[in-house]
Amino acid sequence: MSKNYKIAIVNSSTFGVYFPDLIQRLKKIGDIERIEVDPNINGKNLAKKLKGFTFVISSVTPTFSEEFFRYNKDVKLIARHGIGYNNVDIKAATENEVMVTRVYGVHERDAVAEIAVSLMLICLRGIIPAYQAVLQNKWHERKNFVGKELSKITVGIIGYGNIGSRVGEIVKEGFKSEVIAYDPYIADKVIEKTGVQPVEFDELFKKSDVISLNASLNEGNYHFINKKAFQKMKDGVVIVNTARGELINLPDFVEALETGKVFAAGLDVLETEPIEPDNPLLKFPNVYIVPHIGGYGTYSLRKMDEKMVEDIEKLVNGEIPDQIVNPEVISKILETFQGKNNR
Repeated sequence: MSKNYKIAIVNSSTFGVYFPDLIQRLKKIGDIERIEVDPNINGKNLAKKLKGFTFVISSVTPTFSEEFFRYNKDVKLIARHGIGYNNVDIKAATENEVMVTRVYGVHERDAVAEIAVSLMLICLRGIIPAYQAVLQNKWHERKNFVGKELSKITVGIIGYGNIGSRVGEIVKEGFKSEVIAYDPYIADKVIEKTGVQPVEFDELFKKSDVISLNASLNEGNYHFINKKAFQKMKDGVVIVNTARGELINLPDFVEALETGKVFAAGLDVLETEPIEPDNPLLKFPNVYIVPHIGGYGTYSLRKMDEKMVEDIEKLVNGEIPDQIVNPEVISKILETFQGKNNR
């Protein structure tokens, strides 16, 4: 195995931190460098930063745009330390013969679903303000923290795939909640088999006391939770988003919070991360934001980290990694690495 490669870990605060044995495996392949860049860095500057690197392990930021691939001809693999790959221009990557991989969805499934359900409970039961009252010696105010039982309400899930279906399972089987779901990409019969009622988009808004966003981001659902959608929801609805911040139109969301249409919200994701100091959501005491930690369970992180290391090891050995987003590049990439191994 050649040790002439350079490996960049970009904007990831967790990769290899908790599992140093995996870093040791990478050191057998090449030199490792942790690189922090502005999440909004342009493609040309990012290309300069990553000059000379063959492998990139990337967080949800920065964006690998067409401009990046135009100016950087060294990177051969971008391994996404997560499920989503919206920060990579797949068309440009493919045209420039750069392989893009991601982790298995199942590895994050339980961890993200558990965060989603936790955020539901935080919103419904006033757990955080109740805790703060205790710290402030206001035990007598406990009468102010009467909440709704998750078991007695209707939970609507938008996106019933890998994570959404697990959220539905936990809420339905664990809490005996009424669960409905909308997913245009999954047949109604598949949803019905899990004991959950499939419904249309507008019907979910009208019936749900809690709405859990678990849809992957695409061109069709950017900002689809907007003013029109909020108007169709129940008064006092709870919104939980562990998918992508871009699903929600921020100004319309703020308005829905100000009018009381939205009773509370639990968010693990935002359109702009890290959160900016002037983000208007920060002024609402009933909006509970955590810093994109959905996948941060020890089992989940270990599996995610292992997948990144395995992708690099396989390529170096002239083998095909799993979970390739753009399989069109496989033959060219293999030629590159198999050729190096035969020298």
